[in-house]
Amino acid sequence: QVQLVESGGGLVQAGASLRLSCAVSGRTFSSRAMGWFRQAPGKEREFVAAITWSSSSTLYADSVKGRFTISRDNAKNTVYLQMNSLKPEDTAAYYCALADAWYFGIDTKRFNSWGQGTQVTVSS
Repeated sequence: QVQLVESGGGLVQAGASLRLSCAVSGRTFSSRAMGWFRQAPGKEREFVAAITWSSSSTLYADSVKGRFTISRDNAKNTVYLQMNSLKPEDTAAYYCALADAWYFGIDTKRFNSWGQGTQVTVSS
């Protein structure tokens, strides 16, 4: 059973930075792509960023490109999301997720294990 636990969320002012972490238990971590998604109140969950198992490729939503950076440390079974220049519209619950085997993309339905989420609130 794979478990994902996010941490690092909080309340910050616009322009600040936060780094989210996602600790993953289970032997599948190093062989799977990982992703970050977010969900604001009243909105659908949306893709934020993804990274291949080897960190050779990354994907970003246009809304966060140039501000957010996804990375992973396979030795620590952890994936990170560095968020800089935060904006009020980044306010959401952020979730990490483990992709299906061999999948690398942005489709929410192709991620099979999810964390419980960590709240990020950006004030103006």
